[in-house]
Amino acid sequence: MTRLLVATKNPGKLREYQSLLDGLPVEWVSLQDVGLSALDVPETGVTFAENAGLKAKAYARASGLLTLADDSGLEVDALGGAPGVWSARYAGPRASDEDRYRKLLAALADTPADQRTARFRCVVAVATHTGAVETADGVCEGSIAFAPRGVNGFGFDPVFIVAGRDKTMAELSSAEKNAISHRGRALVAMRPILRRLLAAKA
Repeated sequence: MTRLLVATKNPGKLREYQSLLDGLPVEWVSLQDVGLSALDVPETGVTFAENAGLKAKAYARASGLLTLADDSGLEVDALGGAPGVWSARYAGPRASDEDRYRKLLAALADTPADQRTARFRCVVAVATHTGAVETADGVCEGSIAFAPRGVNGFGFDPVFIVAGRDKTMAELSSAEKNAISHRGRALVAMRPILRRLLAAKA
């Protein structure tokens, strides 16, 4: 069975990948499983696709395995698409999730409800050990709340109201979030790409 590396040190994200890509004929492995947890790949790209590709290629080259990596973030229209690829670093390198969303709320303090449109975007990349890369992306539209709500999720989830619902991402259950999230949608789009690559290896 083909080993498929997910370029993460987070066991929760590995489980999310396994759940959303259930049924693929693979043995799932993490960076710890292949001894690469100390390898740090700088995210120097200016797009989510570039960063996801950089990570997927670097870990595929180091491991010799078919490798999945992703990059994601929040795009706020009133801020010209910021924080975008800098979402995780929006309030500084050692800032907490709360620091980040509090900074965002402050930046939007004078922005009315109808101008607070935003989206979560995720790009998932798959790379072979030869350096070939393919990507799939997913988007979840919504808007920015005036105050945080909910205790589930992480990052900007407490201030992101999902389009068509009166709930923030942090007020959804894990199952609800996976069904509509940007990462969930990107992985659904990635499934046929992975099936094709796995069939070619068989």
